[in-house]
Amino acid sequence: MRLHTIDLNLFVVFHAIHQEAHITRAAQVLGLTQPAVSHSLSRLRELYQDPLFVRRGPRMEPTPLARSLLPKVREALQQLHLSLPSTSTTFDPRETRQNFILATRDPLEGFFLPQLMQVFQKEAPLAQLTSLRIKRHDLEKQLATGQLDLAFDVLLPVASQLRMQKLMEDQWVVVARKDHPLLQGELPLAAYLEARHIVVSSRRTGPSIEDYELQRRGRERTIAMRCQHLFAAVRTAASTDLLLTLPSHFIRNSGLLHEVTCVPLPFECPLPAIYMYWHERHDEELASIWLRKKCQNLIEPYRQSN
Repeated sequence: MRLHTIDLNLFVVFHAIHQEAHITRAAQVLGLTQPAVSHSLSRLRELYQDPLFVRRGPRMEPTPLARSLLPKVREALQQLHLSLPSTSTTFDPRETRQNFILATRDPLEGFFLPQLMQVFQKEAPLAQLTSLRIKRHDLEKQLATGQLDLAFDVLLPVASQLRMQKLMEDQWVVVARKDHPLLQGELPLAAYLEARHIVVSSRRTGPSIEDYELQRRGRERTIAMRCQHLFAAVRTAASTDLLLTLPSHFIRNSGLLHEVTCVPLPFECPLPAIYMYWHERHDEELASIWLRKKCQNLIEPYRQSN
């Protein structure tokens, strides 16, 4: 089958149905009638000899074939979009319905996202905000293809086409339950090493930054628990004898500070700075400039407090 025989608008419809999981809402997003979208879906079904989307209650659920097609269709549409000349000379956040997609990691997501969503509610009430965790080796590609608007991570070796800006630095603190006997005053290193600890990591095994630094000093601590999210780790530390080492800004802005006691980490350990990344194509894009500025404004008070 040759490409020139296919109406490429069908793939725009495919993407909209997948995003909205609803024929009528997809039609509204595309500015089409519901019968027109249904007709396009029928043509796609005939093309692929597959239902593609099956009704499950009020939702249109993708079939396995549709799920396998989505990444290819999304990337193709994004590449076409990026190839178009920019005709917009204005950007009104109050009118935009754009879905701004960010790549973030715990604990930055928990610290940063609630504040950014408050900004969206006030200044861009119709826009959407999506936070994803992606593999670091996919960061460049997803920024280049428009699958991401911004990414937040530690300093990474990236291509020259990516722009970066340091957002914030932080310090480690140790948290434990309010009446923990080890945190009633200054925490000695020996007491820190004798305690049992929580590590937050998406990996099944392996040392954390703190463990690397301790190993460099010929020391070792005992890990009693590993989990994926800092929120769960803080709640566990607040109700057990375990200690948790984490960035100070997270605990101070998590709403959980009343449940724990915090003291400085009893040894020097570098905490990597957080950088904001975007693709050079978006340097002058007004929506991107607006989003980057809002992120910078949110972080500025914490940079000044370091």
